[in-house]
Amino acid sequence: QVQLVESGGGLVQAGGSLRLSCVASGRTFSSYAGGWFRQAPGTDREFVATIGWSAGRTYYADSVRGRFTVSRDNAKNTVSLQMNSLKPEDTAIYYCAASRYPGAPTSRTSYDYWGQGTQVTVSS
Repeated sequence: QVQLVESGGGLVQAGGSLRLSCVASGRTFSSYAGGWFRQAPGTDREFVATIGWSAGRTYYADSVRGRFTVSRDNAKNTVSLQMNSLKPEDTAIYYCAASRYPGAPTSRTSYDYWGQGTQVTVSS
């Protein structure tokens, strides 16, 4: 079992920045890919970014590429998401997830463990 706890969400104006963190406990997180997903009201949970267990592979959704950066520190069992140039359409609950699949999967169904989510609200 892996337990994930997100933090760092909040209210920010358009153009601003936030940094989300996800701390893992339980099994060795370094053997899992770490992903970020988000869900806005009335929509499905969508992929945002992912990073492989060795941090050598990252993927981003087209909507955030160039603005968001995913990173990890296996010594601290954390995965982070730096979000810059935020837009109102980035408003959502952001979820951290862990996957045992090799590489850096982008499919929600590839993830085995999920955090409780943290709210990000971007005002115009």
